[in-house]
Amino acid sequence: MVASSAPPIADVSFALALPLLLLAPLAIAGLALVNAGLGRSRSAAQSVLGSLVLVSVAVLVFALVGATFADGASGSGHVFHFSGIPWNWAGTGPIALSGLSSSPMRAQLTLLFEFLALSLAVLIPWGSGADRWRLTAGAASAAVLAALVFPLVSHWIWGAGWLAQLGLNFSLGLGFLDVGGAATIHVLGGFSALVVVWIAGPRRGKFPKEGLSTAMPGHNAVYILAGCLIALVGWMPFNMAGALLWLGASPSALPGTAINTLLSAAAALAATLTVTRIRFGKPDASLCANGWLAGLVTSSACASLVTPLEAIFTGLVAGVAMPLIVEFLELAVSIDDPSGAVSVHAAGGLWGLLAAGVFAPQQGQFVAQLIGVSALLGFLLPLIYLLFALLNRVVPFRVDPDGERIGMDLHELGGGAYPEFVVHRDDSFR
Repeated sequence: MVASSAPPIADVSFALALPLLLLAPLAIAGLALVNAGLGRSRSAAQSVLGSLVLVSVAVLVFALVGATFADGASGSGHVFHFSGIPWNWAGTGPIALSGLSSSPMRAQLTLLFEFLALSLAVLIPWGSGADRWRLTAGAASAAVLAALVFPLVSHWIWGAGWLAQLGLNFSLGLGFLDVGGAATIHVLGGFSALVVVWIAGPRRGKFPKEGLSTAMPGHNAVYILAGCLIALVGWMPFNMAGALLWLGASPSALPGTAINTLLSAAAALAATLTVTRIRFGKPDASLCANGWLAGLVTSSACASLVTPLEAIFTGLVAGVAMPLIVEFLELAVSIDDPSGAVSVHAAGGLWGLLAAGVFAPQQGQFVAQLIGVSALLGFLLPLIYLLFALLNRVVPFRVDPDGERIGMDLHELGGGAYPEFVVHRDDSFR
């Protein structure tokens, strides 16, 4: 009998993860385009350049510092024992990616996944700070997230940290599951966006003395909608790669993950379109785009864990909730979030994480998801606020009034994205 020469299934899965991850940067490009379109025309060049700068700073800082604490494949980790149970809270990996070339294939793919996840996460608050957040402050915030916040959360969930070990230590399903980065990317990014909006404050003229909210629509709906389509092309392979790396899914399960990703986004868009048509008489293009993104965010948590009907349901809930949360934050709480990141990424990510627990077949999985969500709300949000508040004292977040008046392009770059056109009127400020 001749022995089979077929490679082990694990090797096939990891080999598939690489080409999938090579497509994932399209999600980053799509989000950058959406952020640019949702901002004002006089800040468009700063928005896109800022996306490149924030990603560059984040990956460099993560390579030099953060990857050490995110690592879960080497070393025993920083562990403390309580009630006889080990609580692994940070990694003890090699410094500055030393020995990367000799690392196992899985470890290298894990690192690439984390680089891409971090790049997407730092762009989320950048859109919320549009038209008043200084480029240097955005880069400094990305460095803080890459050096400390993202590595901790990534290790807890993906690096055999204490949240991942809830199943082993407490028999709670498979432990906290975040297959496509709903927590490590979107909740982290959404919480960062909320903190940036709190610290920087609203744009001038957004909430005038009369007490009403002034509409400040995005300057280019084509950028916004095209960015959504580009993001889909990157989101599906990213969710599939996450299923291979973090869930141990077989290659035969990948088409279902891609289908569920698309169904969730489509259902969310349909729901948002219906809600905005009922409330405003006509569909709202930017809100519908954010509904599409909210469906994609929700799929990041559960696309590989649910059936197609369940994916449609989760997308419908996200699509209905998103515009209502946007309206509540703006009218009731006076939150000026141009990109809608808090409603799309923070709320959508939290809902997806809970939905993963509701629909997962493992006993105790919902409790594990609930513990993880509680940790994000109770630890992650206060930590980001503390770090950003301290950073704001060193590198002020908000541009000076004259810079906001003339636009971020002219103030920070010396030239606009559309030099042939008059792109704004100064008398719009009050």
